[in-house]
Amino acid sequence: MDRDFIIHIVSENLRVIRKESHYTQDKMAEIVGVSKKHIIQIEKGRALADWTTTIAICAIFRESTLLHKHFGGDPIEVIELTVQDVTIRPQEKTLGGHVMWKNIIEHKGFKLQRNLISKHFRILDEENYRLYSTFDEEVAHEMWKDIEKTI
Repeated sequence: MDRDFIIHIVSENLRVIRKESHYTQDKMAEIVGVSKKHIIQIEKGRALADWTTTIAICAIFRESTLLHKHFGGDPIEVIELTVQDVTIRPQEKTLGGHVMWKNIIEHKGFKLQRNLISKHFRILDEENYRLYSTFDEEVAHEMWKDIEKTI
């Protein structure tokens, strides 16, 4: 996934995201920090959201069912990975990946998983806290080897 893809997903679905939250175009413009005219242009397909607006929408509407469907989970995680390549820090507890994730390897409760939609990898600890995330399969397997040594 790259910035252009994320921008297109958000731009093409802005109207649904807005309606999912029961906002008018005026309110959406106010919340996101752009003009109503710009919201209208994006919704009509005449313009795309810029990267900053896309990030704002993903952050503000982080729990959007539609965004989760298109990104295979938390849209902010996908943006963070797009920008940083690898996320190496404990994050929020997950549900363990029962819906949009495929277990690649499991060992002593730890899991290396791949998202079925975005195709990024993550490693969960035995309590389903996300430890690492990356789009790079080789890096994911290297991280997994490091974890295997410590558990």
